[in-house]
Amino acid sequence: MNLQSNDFELFGLANRFEQDRAAIDARWKDLQREAHPDRFAAQGAAAQRVAMQWSVRINEAYRRLKDPLKRAAYLCELHAAPVNAEDNTAMPAAFLMQQMEWREALDEARDAVELDRLAGAVRSARHEALQECARLIDTEHDYLAAVRQVRALMFIERFASDVEAQMDRIDAPEQGQ
Repeated sequence: MNLQSNDFELFGLANRFEQDRAAIDARWKDLQREAHPDRFAAQGAAAQRVAMQWSVRINEAYRRLKDPLKRAAYLCELHAAPVNAEDNTAMPAAFLMQQMEWREALDEARDAVELDRLAGAVRSARHEALQECARLIDTEHDYLAAVRQVRALMFIERFASDVEAQMDRIDAPEQGQ
């Protein structure tokens, strides 16, 4: 193992967006077993510190690889197309209109049925955006276009969290009864 390896190299995976989550999970467990500091107890404190560094590095890679959004952003970054979401929030007008419509629907939602409907639309949009990321990254190798899709996914994920929070607020009074 090499601390300088990218996440895909570290996990022995193809450098692509589409991944088998079970394979990522299994490889993470194997790597953690190999690098666990307890395995190096007989070799002294220095060996255990190195093992701990490996364990941290493995966990960092695992968090990126298992999450499709983080994985897409990482692939863009590896191909010299950083997302820079904090500096670049430009989005197509149609996407912004959809976001505004969703926000209005969330503000006007009065019950779980309306929120479920909105959550379904958001899940569908997320699925479509992930498919588009896969196409742009794995087939087209168009990382600049993938960056725009990753930023859109970030908006979708954030909005999905807002919908979930609103569902929790609606459910909370019911649970107290």
